[in-house]
Amino acid sequence: MSIPFITVEGPIGVGKTSLAKAIADTYQFELLKEIVDENPFLDKFYEDIAEWSFQTEMFFLCNRYKQLSDIDKKYLLKEKAVVADYHIFKNLIFAKRTLSKIEYEKYEAIYQILTRDMPVPNIVIFLDASLDVLVSRIDMRGREFEKKISPDYLEQLSTDYRMFMDDFEEKHPEVTVLRFNGDEIDFVQNGQDLNKIVEKVDATLHRRSF
Repeated sequence: MSIPFITVEGPIGVGKTSLAKAIADTYQFELLKEIVDENPFLDKFYEDIAEWSFQTEMFFLCNRYKQLSDIDKKYLLKEKAVVADYHIFKNLIFAKRTLSKIEYEKYEAIYQILTRDMPVPNIVIFLDASLDVLVSRIDMRGREFEKKISPDYLEQLSTDYRMFMDDFEEKHPEVTVLRFNGDEIDFVQNGQDLNKIVEKVDATLHRRSF
């Protein structure tokens, strides 16, 4: 029997960490949180994306690879369920948007080597939202480096995510993808909205016989 490995994904500011924590608390699953603030290149990246994108993406790739390796050893292989507020496949979304063609080809080759034997989530929760909602939530959490994110970049990133998830669903029919619109639900402020998400997760867990 496989062990639940749930990933919450979506563009910057959509509420991934909040939802991952809520699901982890609901089911008493292990929680994996993305390392963001520790990236020493991130502040420079949003000032000059072209100059600092490769360094930024390589830092994220190496750290996420280490995290993913750790949860495989410490939790999944010990039959402990995990919910994460990201998955390493997001690296390709960001890298493809910011790296030059030559840089991306090198980056993707390294990515494929590192992730070859890494666990793939069996449930992906994809959160999406309009630009206005994303900007509002980014402003509310008040990270200094995120104040430098341009609306154009954020909107293009959201489009990239949708395209990637469409492709992911087609290539990975074995993975259940649950989609939610952040403009229509507010699972942080509204308990009923959170319950709607939990009900769908519940149904998926039962259907997959975890």
